[in-house]
Amino acid sequence: MAESDLEAALIEHMREFLLELGHGFCLEAQQKSIVIGKTRGFVDLVFYHRILKCHVLAELKIEPFTHEHLGQLNTYVTWYREHMMSPGDNPPIGLLLCTDKDHALVRYATASVDNKLFVSKYAVELPSQKELETFLHAKHLEMLGKT
Repeated sequence: MAESDLEAALIEHMREFLLELGHGFCLEAQQKSIVIGKTRGFVDLVFYHRILKCHVLAELKIEPFTHEHLGQLNTYVTWYREHMMSPGDNPPIGLLLCTDKDHALVRYATASVDNKLFVSKYAVELPSQKELETFLHAKHLEMLGKT
């Protein structure tokens, strides 16, 4: 699956996607072109959150997390903070959605970043019934052990 295919699928199901993100998200742009120096970049999805009063920049990756992805997102968030904030806005937030993430790598990659950046894993298909049953059974046993 290409990033553009993932983005197209999200746009096609935007209502469900926005509801999954939570209350207050408004889609502002798709493939938002920004020029930084002599380099043109494209932010995959730009939202404005009415309650938080800030832009939320979403980058979609069809591969596991790398620190380069975070650098790209951090650059876009910094540019948005300098050029797109209106009076009364809070600083923008970056959301990186990738196929997998190494929690240790994410921890070190985000350790000294001033911007609010979040990395999350997405799934392109739901787990099977057997996988869900196994997961729920394990959680049930875990809870019984704690009571």
